[in-house]
Amino acid sequence: MSITSKEKAFKIAKFLDDKKALDIKILELKDLTVITDYFIISSAESTTQVKALTEYVEEQMKKNGFNPLSIEGFEYAHWVLIDYGDVIVHIFLEETRHYYDLERLWLDAPRIPFQESILDKNLATYK
Repeated sequence: MSITSKEKAFKIAKFLDDKKALDIKILELKDLTVITDYFIISSAESTTQVKALTEYVEEQMKKNGFNPLSIEGFEYAHWVLIDYGDVIVHIFLEETRHYYDLERLWLDAPRIPFQESILDKNLATYK
């Protein structure tokens, strides 16, 4: 089954939420850059949680037939980037996220609300 990049972004956000990622944001970049359609930005309270979130997203996405093109920053675990091509996932240690402030850098990018009810409605056919 083929899914859109937006649906993939919702799936990943849900996986992050399942493991208690903090402050999950979905930024739509498809009209602003050619590098990707969506950024997902989230935080964790420790490097251990950053690694756990990364492993969980990778594992769940593999179960859904998606392998990352690359994963950067896992060893240090202050900022992990998981590249799925049309969706790029950023998992930050809280302090690192505040320092780099990607949301400010991509201020023109529309934010897609992350709410459980929205996710459930959008993912109903994929469960």
